[in-house]
This record gives sequence, structure tokens and C-alpha cells, in this order.
Amino acid sequence: MMLEPKTLLFYIFAAILVIAALRVITARNPVHAALFLVLSFFTAAAIWMLLEAEFLSIMLVLVYVGAVMVLFLFVVMMLDLDLDHLRKDFQKYLPVASLVGAIIVAEMAIVLIRGFIGTAQPVAAFSPEVAANNTKALGILLYTTYLFSFEVAGVILLVGIIAAVALTLRRRKDKKTQDIAEQIRTRKEDRVRIVTSMSSNSSSDQQ
Repeated sequence: MMLEPKTLLFYIFAAILVIAALRVITARNPVHAALFLVLSFFTAAAIWMLLEAEFLSIMLVLVYVGAVMVLFLFVVMMLDLDLDHLRKDFQKYLPVASLVGAIIVAEMAIVLIRGFIGTAQPVAAFSPEVAANNTKALGILLYTTYLFSFEVAGVILLVGIIAAVALTLRRRKDKKTQDIAEQIRTRKEDRVRIVTSMSSNSSSDQQ
């Protein structure tokens, strides 16, 4: 039984994706794990492209591979990670991590099970010109049916950005920071001491 080229490519990309995802969590070197994660994102983008979801594929490459993973790689390579210390308590936290992972898998299964069983409500069909353009159809859904959810997601991201900036700008005792307002209010009388006579001072010191 010969598989179609598209189906064969799907199985090849799916196998690469599964192997790369496993290497992300099993690689001992954090840089190698980050690189395997980049490979996972690229392979997932290829699968999206095979499924004719061009917008999601390009966004996965541009946002995650082009921005997020590059930042991860820089941080991992710049930090001096103590791998032995990180692995020391791995066995202690393994039961809790397994429980959390099982709960996540169960929640995703409950959400996605209707997609495998089928839905009772008919899916709204797009017009032929919209159905031919995947990106246009996604934009129409986002800004009509899911407009409120889209705006809520934008607000949540904005709050996350503000919180990250606020946490980064907090004062720390082990670092020196500048107070621009205090620098502007500085007077010369507070910083400079004018010596009227050098000779009188030197003579008094000699006595």
C-alpha cells in the first residue's frame, strides 16, 4: 500500500516532532534541549503547512523560533547554570510533577474529546472566496465571533508586560540605581566644599 506524498511527509514530520520533543526533556545539556525545542517548533510549523494552516505556521516560526527561542538560547548560554544542583532534587519532585502532568493531559483530553467524537451543532460554512484564504477566514473569526476573547487575551498580555517591567524595576540592596529627580535637585553647596586659604590650612596642620 503506497502512501500519498503528503501523508508520507506528515508521518515523517510527526516522528521527528515526537523525537525532538522527547529530547527536549531528556537532554542533559540545556543548550541542546533549547535547540531540540527549536527543531520541534520548525517541525510543527511544517505540519501546519501541510494542513494548509499557513498563518499558524508562519506565526509559529516568526514568534516562537524567531523571538522566544532566540531569547531562551541567549539566556541559557549567558547564565552559569549549576546542573548538578538542579538535578539533585529531581527524584523528590518527580511524583508531584507526574501528578500535575496527568491533570494537564486529562484536561486537554476533556477539551479535545468532542473534536474526535464529533459535534452536534453544524459548523458555519464560509463563502468560497473566504474559504480559499485561510488567513482571511481566521481574521474574520477573530474580529467577529471571538472579538471579546481576543480583546481579553490582549489585556492579559498587556498586564503581563506591565508586571514584568514592574518586577524588573524594583530596588535591590545589592545593586546601585540612579535617582534622576534627586540628581536634578542637587545644589553645589551640598556637593562642593570651597577652601578659602590653602596656606592657612597647611600651617595649622604643621602646628
